[in-house]
Amino acid sequence: MEKSNQTSSALPLMATEIPAPNHDAAEITALVKEDGKVTGYRLSNNQTLSKDDAVELARQGGIKGVGISERNGNEYLKSIPDGTDSNNLGNLPSFTSNNS
Repeated sequence: MEKSNQTSSALPLMATEIPAPNHDAAEITALVKEDGKVTGYRLSNNQTLSKDDAVELARQGGIKGVGISERNGNEYLKSIPDGTDSNNLGNLPSFTSNNS
């Protein structure tokens, strides 16, 4: 039998980029949702960012514990697995932004 070396198709949930966090990087503490979709993130410094701004900040090392993934041309943040479920983005509290 011949084995395939195409691990990327076997691991679709991995982040495509994992930036090194700065020593003073913030953590994500909550998700901002609109119509059930994540549109932003609240950080441990109480800053609230759009999804795009948070991706850019993470890329610059300003957010720790996350990697950057892409789906359908849109980048978003994913938790880096660390064996702790409580800090997974999907387990964080969420709130709806009041941008009316």
